[in-house]
Amino acid sequence: MPNFKTQLLILILVLVPIVALSEPQAVEALLRRLDSKRPPASVQEAAAKAVLKRLLPTHVDSFDFKIVSKEACGGQSCFLLNNNNLSSRQGPEIQIKGTTAVEIASGLHWYLKYWCGAHVSWDKTGGAQVVSIPKPGSLPRVRDEGLKIQRPIPWNYYQNVVTSSYSFVWWDWERWQKEIDWMALQGINLPLAFTGQESIWQKVFMDFNISKEDLNDFFGGPAFLAWARMGNLHAWGGPLSQNWLDQQLVLQKQILTRMLELGMTPVLPSFSGNVPAALKKIYPSANITRLGDWNTVNGDPRWCCTYLLDPSDTLFVEIGTAFIRRQVEEYGDVTDIYNCDTFNENSPPTNDPAYISSLGAAVYKAMSKGDKDAVWLMQGWLFYSDSSFWKPPQMKALLHSVPFGKMIVLDLFADVKPIWRTSSQFYGTPYIWCLLHNFGGNIEMYGILDVVSSGPVDARTSENSTMVGVGMCMEGIEHNPVIYELTSEMAFRSEKVQVQDWLKTYSRRRYGKIVHQVEAAWEILHHTIYNCTDGIADHNTDFIVKFPDWDPSSNPISNIPKQNQMQMLLALDRKRRVLLQETSAHLPQAHLWYSTQEVVNALRLFLDGGNDLSGSLTYRYDLVDLTRQVLSKLANQVYVDAVTAYQGRDVKAHSLHSRNFVQLIKDIDVLLASDDNFLLGTWLESAKKLAANPTERRQYEWNARTQVTMWFDNTKTNQSKLHDYANKFWSGLLGSYYLPRASTYFSYLSKSLRDNKDFEVEEWRKEWISLSNSWQAGTELYPVKAKGDALAISRALYKKYFS
Repeated sequence: MPNFKTQLLILILVLVPIVALSEPQAVEALLRRLDSKRPPASVQEAAAKAVLKRLLPTHVDSFDFKIVSKEACGGQSCFLLNNNNLSSRQGPEIQIKGTTAVEIASGLHWYLKYWCGAHVSWDKTGGAQVVSIPKPGSLPRVRDEGLKIQRPIPWNYYQNVVTSSYSFVWWDWERWQKEIDWMALQGINLPLAFTGQESIWQKVFMDFNISKEDLNDFFGGPAFLAWARMGNLHAWGGPLSQNWLDQQLVLQKQILTRMLELGMTPVLPSFSGNVPAALKKIYPSANITRLGDWNTVNGDPRWCCTYLLDPSDTLFVEIGTAFIRRQVEEYGDVTDIYNCDTFNENSPPTNDPAYISSLGAAVYKAMSKGDKDAVWLMQGWLFYSDSSFWKPPQMKALLHSVPFGKMIVLDLFADVKPIWRTSSQFYGTPYIWCLLHNFGGNIEMYGILDVVSSGPVDARTSENSTMVGVGMCMEGIEHNPVIYELTSEMAFRSEKVQVQDWLKTYSRRRYGKIVHQVEAAWEILHHTIYNCTDGIADHNTDFIVKFPDWDPSSNPISNIPKQNQMQMLLALDRKRRVLLQETSAHLPQAHLWYSTQEVVNALRLFLDGGNDLSGSLTYRYDLVDLTRQVLSKLANQVYVDAVTAYQGRDVKAHSLHSRNFVQLIKDIDVLLASDDNFLLGTWLESAKKLAANPTERRQYEWNARTQVTMWFDNTKTNQSKLHDYANKFWSGLLGSYYLPRASTYFSYLSKSLRDNKDFEVEEWRKEWISLSNSWQAGTELYPVKAKGDALAISRALYKKYFS
């Protein structure tokens, strides 16, 4: 017969699952705490009105905004649209109520889209189309009973931890203000807020006797801060000046103030264990491990092999607590949600679940000692990228190492590889369904619209679902506006969207009118470009921007330097690897998931509708982007033809195809120059604009140039392992960087054929790497304004290559 202690243990084990059934209340408690931090209704209403004024200054008096309680929305977040009862033609026409200013802005956007046929996207993807909005006094009325849209889940999350480097790095407050307006209109209420954290770290580490000189070796340069924060590298592109640190802290305070005024909950960083090398000397008994190499060419200690403080060490909790408290001291009590990715592609030293649980508990302890209500937001990428380590026992140990409701997981790659399906809803842990979509800020038309329109609903309505949000976690922004608009809407939709119908309204809103040829083009794009179902993460590997570094003379793949076998392995951040196709002929193979001929037909339809849309900036952007996409895929085939001719020792054919490849680069460069949003000069000038002196100006420009080209270190004969990771289709970059690279490569191949000698691949690498390094250090100016008629250029190129 069991004794009393055994009976008590059995009783506890039986009762635990019962308690777990009511634990979702912890999420409700978190929501109530976050609601209590929001500013007064008057502040939020004024912030929403300011968004309207910046978007539609002519219609400021046409709308009445009002904050309401969740009780008015059935206990959830929502917005309500109603007609204002006017006794005269004076005063607001439409009343929009919402539980926060974000809800009000979302309601405004919903009304402008579905009653006025308007469209809002990033400036660099064509901007806002508001011509279709009627004049004040003539706005369309909603139905008499009004409209109420409730969020089916609490959160709409935004950003990847590297977006701050690939997209936001050179932004000033003016650009940030536009972004936060866009976020509010899209309904984003849980954004990452990572700007300026190095200034906080400087103060924290100096309290632990780390000098400013030591931190010069710890922080990365401006364009590489994301990877220094993650412990991938140190010092690369640095050091950071005090001007940068101070400037970014001021900017962060402006960002947080505006987010809070709009009722958003910012997600702040926390301590992941990444520490300066000097800390090991100051605390010799601390459990500090030097990590292995991350993508340097030869393990250069100047930038590789950073130091990690083990979460089990008491110093970890001390530093982590100090960092949280310093943020609260600097910013105020603005959030309870903190991001930490200690184990993201940095596996624990043992797979023992008990040890993993203790590490997770230590990470959370560092947060909770700094903020007693802290919630740990963690990227779930590790469960996909390192699935061989993170089996169910290890996942459960980490996910259950903190109290329920104190961790939220981002199902980061749910658009392609959803983890919630294979992990029993993250074993009961709340998670956010996320779209990853983009790597390196590459410019590529790509997406899976049918998954975006259904995936969040499938996750939310699945059995025992713990989904609490929809998120957008792209590495870079300002591309594929159709994908991000639909994803944002899914945070407000309870049912799946019929994509074909939605695209018709999208086309009409984006361009401000009905053009049947363009609508027909979008039908094609839906089932081709925007229907990538092959499971491959789309990192742009088109040969113009990701030029193969190999010797095609014999056994091609084995001749590619090990660190550059991009044809077979696509290197992603932190040693991520996604298998690509390999042709039977062992030729490089760029990612292609659709019929190119069908997309050429879509381009023809786009051009046919051009006369009706020639003044539209959104049409111009889409036309240039689609023409670029079509020509880039054509260039991939031309490249293969050139290499095949070389392997067949066909001098004439090789000469023809290599000239055609080079000409395509030139033609695409001219095309891209016709739209302001595809210019290298904009990126470089925004970097230089932040500099306070000539030294910073040179440093920032080098950072900007290097990130989009070589990325990391190289030797005289070995390119960076990450070269072209952040490639861009920008005019100026094609003409001055990608063009000479292809030209010199093909000239070496031609010489090999003419002289009947082996291809001097090492000589080509020496020449090209030298040219690249010179370009990275260059200061030549590039245009920041478009030139040429995009429609005429696109038509001419279509006629040249396809008619």
